[in-house]
Amino acid sequence: MDITTLAAEYEASTRYAADIMATVSEAHLDIHKPGGWSPRQVIHHLADSEAQSYARLRRLVAEPVGTIIQGYDEGAWAESPILGYTELPIENSVAVYLSVRAASLDILKRLNESDLERSGVHTEAGPYSIARWIKTYSGHPRDHGDQIKEALAT
Repeated sequence: MDITTLAAEYEASTRYAADIMATVSEAHLDIHKPGGWSPRQVIHHLADSEAQSYARLRRLVAEPVGTIIQGYDEGAWAESPILGYTELPIENSVAVYLSVRAASLDILKRLNESDLERSGVHTEAGPYSIARWIKTYSGHPRDHGDQIKEALAT
C-alpha cells in the first residue's frame, strides 16, 4: 500500500474509536463483561498506548536502524491504582488519544515509501518496522472501539 492509503486508514481508525468514545455516557463508563475492561479502562489504555506509539514512531524515524523499541506491561498499568484506570475521568485521556494520533498522522504523511522498512527491535515483539507500526496502530483503535461497543451491549 502507498503512504497516502496507509495514512488514510490510520486516520479512519482514529475516528472510529473517537466516535465510539463520544457515545459513552457517564452512567455506562464502568460496565463491562466479566473479565473484560470497562469503557473507562479501555479509554485510559488507549491514551497510554498511543503515548507509547507516539514515542515509538519518532524513534523509528529519527534514530539509527536497530533502535530499541521499549514494550510495557499493559496489564500492570491498567491495575495500578495510581494510574486510576478504574476511577479517573476520561476527558484527559480522550484529549491525549486525539492529540497524539493527530501528531503521529502528521509524521505518517511526511514518510516516503522507502521509510516503511526502517526498523528497530521491540523488546517484546522483535523486529519492528514502520510498516508494522502502522499496521499495529491502525488496528488497535478498531479493536478497542469494538471492545467498548461490546461492553455497552452488556
